[in-house]
Amino acid sequence: MKTTPFFRRIAGLTRRSFLNLAAVSVATSAATRLLGQTSERKSPPTDGKLRIIVFGAHPDDCEYSAGGTAAKWAALGHHVKFVSCTNGDIGHWGMAGGRLAQRRAAEVRKCAAILGNQVEVLDIHDGELMVTMENRRTICRLIREWQADIVISHRPNDYHPDHRYTGILVMDAAYMVTVPHFCPDVPHLTKNPVFLFSNDEFNRPNPFTPDVVVDIDDVIEKKLAAIEALESQFYEGGCNGGPHLVPDPKDAVAVAKRRKAVREEFLKTPYYSPAETAGRFRGLLAQHYGKARANKIQFAEAFEICEYGRKPDQDELKRLFPFFEA
Repeated sequence: MKTTPFFRRIAGLTRRSFLNLAAVSVATSAATRLLGQTSERKSPPTDGKLRIIVFGAHPDDCEYSAGGTAAKWAALGHHVKFVSCTNGDIGHWGMAGGRLAQRRAAEVRKCAAILGNQVEVLDIHDGELMVTMENRRTICRLIREWQADIVISHRPNDYHPDHRYTGILVMDAAYMVTVPHFCPDVPHLTKNPVFLFSNDEFNRPNPFTPDVVVDIDDVIEKKLAAIEALESQFYEGGCNGGPHLVPDPKDAVAVAKRRKAVREEFLKTPYYSPAETAGRFRGLLAQHYGKARANKIQFAEAFEICEYGRKPDQDELKRLFPFFEA
């Protein structure tokens, strides 16, 4: 009888590795991508370019926190992937369920076309993400499949449980992505990626403390276009919005006014506005770009190094963020 490639592969595994492989093979149904809605799960080409994967809790979080920096990486030919850990199916005041999940997946696909990244949405209900072994394996496999140099996520102290648990799941995958017999169905990484946290407003038990601040002045229009593409969340206000925000689509003047307001509100959002980020962390911008240029920067995104990943020195940071000497 002819031996299939699968059985040839498992023939050399130890009993423990075989059992692990069997377990992860049958435990994928709750954390699969939304078929037909997101890009195929595939590794980026091996071309010497950087590989960055960003995890957000919902289909808007990656674009919100790292869209500008992602656009800069993509413009240089580097490979960026955004992963939403839930499908966002309760994130609106007027609709929910599969219809909303489909809509939000379409929105992040539109953002990906603007920013230049790939995108994947996991089919986990909004508000129901949990720290489980199954989900840890899913995150680990995604990082390995992308062969990531950089991994970005929320910090684990945040107002939303899905944000917190995304941060914990990603931290729990740090180091484990290098362990050969954890998730043996996907080849382990030989070097731990650099793990980063995105900016937030929370101070307890410890405040966000950036190590990297990126000038996004040259891509701010792309970031704002992505924010506009997330209509269910910004134009219509997400789960805390209401019909009062949505003008009659036949009233062109009112629609234009609402779209302008979306931009202005985003740029004034305390802590998260790229304008406020540039002002708050201008000292670190000066370290990256020099004082003269830093004083002219209007918009920025900030990231904190997670201690559980690889700890880059300044030379490696310049390689990973090839924008500082431009």
